[in-house]
Amino acid sequence: LEEVKEGEERHPTAPLVTVTPVKTEEGRVEDGCFPEEICVENKPDGVSRKYIPPARMLSTESANSFTLIGEASDGGTMENLSRRLKVTSDLFDIMSGQTDVDHPLCEECTDTLLDQLDQQLNVTENECQNYKNCLEILEQMSQEDEEQLLEELKNLNSEENHLIQELENAEEKRRKVANDLAKVRAETDRLNQEEAQYQREYSEFKRQQLELDDELKSVDNQMRYAQIQLDKLKKTNVFNATFHIWHSGQFGTINNFRLGRLPSVPVEWNEINAAWGQTVLLLHSLANKMELRFQRYRLVPYGNHSYLESLTDRTKELPLYCSGGLRFFWDNKFDHAMVAFLDCVQQFKEEVERGDTGFCLPYRMDVEKGKIEDTGGSGGSYSIKTQFNSEEQWTKALKFMLTNLKWGLAWVSSQFYNR
Repeated sequence: LEEVKEGEERHPTAPLVTVTPVKTEEGRVEDGCFPEEICVENKPDGVSRKYIPPARMLSTESANSFTLIGEASDGGTMENLSRRLKVTSDLFDIMSGQTDVDHPLCEECTDTLLDQLDQQLNVTENECQNYKNCLEILEQMSQEDEEQLLEELKNLNSEENHLIQELENAEEKRRKVANDLAKVRAETDRLNQEEAQYQREYSEFKRQQLELDDELKSVDNQMRYAQIQLDKLKKTNVFNATFHIWHSGQFGTINNFRLGRLPSVPVEWNEINAAWGQTVLLLHSLANKMELRFQRYRLVPYGNHSYLESLTDRTKELPLYCSGGLRFFWDNKFDHAMVAFLDCVQQFKEEVERGDTGFCLPYRMDVEKGKIEDTGGSGGSYSIKTQFNSEEQWTKALKFMLTNLKWGLAWVSSQFYNR
């Protein structure tokens, strides 16, 4: 400490700093250009070093410039390169502490150096005081205390080694646990992925199951509806549904076609021909159901142009249709066809009564005369022919004939329902 103070008295302005000059790209120091102040660096030894920027070589008229001590009185001869290098080298030696500073510094630099020296002095004094305290403690310590401390130190070293060993064991266990934890996490991730996959598959199967359930319910509903329709169809009489025989005033009707005409109600012949076509189809269907083959004539249902074919003369056709006019009064084929049809109805009646003696049609038919008798009413006979007959009687005879066919249809439906 005394040597430090003596050095401070001998060199009160000597800085403990390191300064390096700034070089340009060409590797030379520019005229009076030095780096600015960088930082304060605290070393572990307690000494604070600070980089102080060098004085710029400005004109002597500047108030902030440094005064350089040396032979610089040539006044403008600074352009000489060798002289500039010599001045720069001297400055670097002074600032780096490699030579004694023999000239005054600026006030700011002096204060900074004094602060640093004061800090160094305080650190050094504290260290000296700590060393003195430790020395006094050691001098006052007895031999027993020293041995006790050594023993305690030995125990502490042993405990330290034991704790270090335990720490190493714990670290090894930690590594094992970390490895196990990593494996468990990897297994957990794998199981989570499998669970997610299983969940997706389950959801897909569940969706398919719901779709199949919907399809099954739909099929069940369709089956139930089909069964209801089947039961309804089984209970439905095909002949009654196909051939609806009723009456409209004085006319007998089949499927809403009127069969006959009156002076007051001149029914079109197209409607009468259609009604005859439906009547022929009905009798033909009933005969087929009973497996009945008519004698003398064969029914040919052909819509509103239906006719009967003679079995004795294949070329002879009896039309059950007419267009009216004058030809109607002179051509008797239409009348022959209606009488032939009445003959077929009579054969149907005989076949029915042969199988069931208790069944009888409501109106008796006389095929030879071509008439139908009203046995339950007035008892009169009505001709089915149009020649030499009134339209009222012809219409009534056709109505009675449709009534007989309606009864025959009901009997066939009841007897052959299950066939």
